[in-house]
Amino acid sequence: MAEASLPRRRDAAASRERLLKAAGELFADRGFDQATARDIGKRAGVDPTLIARYFGGKAQLFIAVLRAEETGEVAGDLLGRGKLESVLDRTGRRGPGPVFQAGIRPYDDPAAQAAALDELDDRVVAPLRERFSRDGDVDPELRAELITAAFLGVLLGRRAGTFEHLGQATTPQLVALLRDLLGAD
Repeated sequence: MAEASLPRRRDAAASRERLLKAAGELFADRGFDQATARDIGKRAGVDPTLIARYFGGKAQLFIAVLRAEETGEVAGDLLGRGKLESVLDRTGRRGPGPVFQAGIRPYDDPAAQAAALDELDDRVVAPLRERFSRDGDVDPELRAELITAAFLGVLLGRRAGTFEHLGQATTPQLVALLRDLLGAD
């Protein structure tokens, strides 16, 4: 029997992983709103209807991507040792991911926006807020949000090429300046 006539084996776990990877890339490149299910399926090499089967829909796939992204995070707050370097290196290669993008430009889908902002709070704002509370800051919530917003501006300006020197700066240069600017130890 010819190989072409044999039924294709289905591998749900591999298809699910390919969808997560493809969606993560497209959400990072285009944002949630501009990444279509059809494009995700095409990049993953699977039928886009599998998004509904495995995840429930595009918004739930987005949430799964956010959770999968979390596994590579360096523990601790943005001002902790190693965190700035990690985030700058990762975002320098592919730009701000879906979590940071939600802080820059809201998504049209309320569920996606809420999930991304929850992740932004869990990963960046809350650890800073806890640091500033421990340090006795009079307004830890505002300071944590202000530093997060300033950092998002640096990521956006660096990636967009808005500022020539910012775009050309190395990670160590940026880390030294950011630590000084943001008042890190």
